[in-house]
Amino acid sequence: MDTSSPILLFDSGVGGLTVYDALREVLPQAPVIYAADLAGLPYGSKTEAQIAARVAGLLGRMAERFRPRLICIACNTASTIALGMVREVLEVPVVGTVPAIKPAAALTRTGTIGLVGTEATIRQRYVDDLQSRFAADKRLLRIAAPALVGAAEAKLRGEAVDPAVIADVHDRLAAMPGGAAIDTLVLACTHFPLLSEELAEAFGPQVAQVDGAQGIARRIAHLLEGQSLAIAGAPNRFVVTGPLSGAAGLEAALAARGFGPAEAF
Repeated sequence: MDTSSPILLFDSGVGGLTVYDALREVLPQAPVIYAADLAGLPYGSKTEAQIAARVAGLLGRMAERFRPRLICIACNTASTIALGMVREVLEVPVVGTVPAIKPAAALTRTGTIGLVGTEATIRQRYVDDLQSRFAADKRLLRIAAPALVGAAEAKLRGEAVDPAVIADVHDRLAAMPGGAAIDTLVLACTHFPLLSEELAEAFGPQVAQVDGAQGIARRIAHLLEGQSLAIAGAPNRFVVTGPLSGAAGLEAALAARGFGPAEAF
């Protein structure tokens, strides 16, 4: 394999940059192409069939063009729906992103866990299975919070976060039976850790936030162990579907992470 072959991180938007940040801690100089499907954002309001077809189609074309050594679907919604299909049709290793229910179950002391995701993620059988396997003796309270995706996208562009959006998430979880006992919050969308400060202020210091970014980064590093990785000499690439204007406002966030200007796919 070409030593310059990149790692491809794919997400509907900029949420996967939280995975990129974690990846940089374990593979600080590996070449990365980040692909944001801004033309398809948001995924959470789409049907399973729409998401599966879109993700599989895009990743097939991207694998052909970029020749990555590994693909990471840095999106909970896309992973819970399309991960199996993508693995069947592509020959490169594919790492998915799933709600961090297992570590949350190990962390909780009250036995009550809140899970915040997109509409599509929280209704998946995949999430039911994770709960059955790792948190069968816990109370898992799920809510959809699609507005957090837009808030995270806006924050990374330097815009203010509407406090009402954060308060709504807290209030809906707290109002659920047993909600007052939540001591662990699963951020089941890669966008949501971008709002960790705002969520911490709303939920208080007694509620721990859990996401999968660190675990995903370790998994990628494990799969690439022993491979020769060229040190990225040029900036990492950030590609988007749809008009380049969709990436407006991201310049500072991308530059801070070592990306060049956004490119159209």
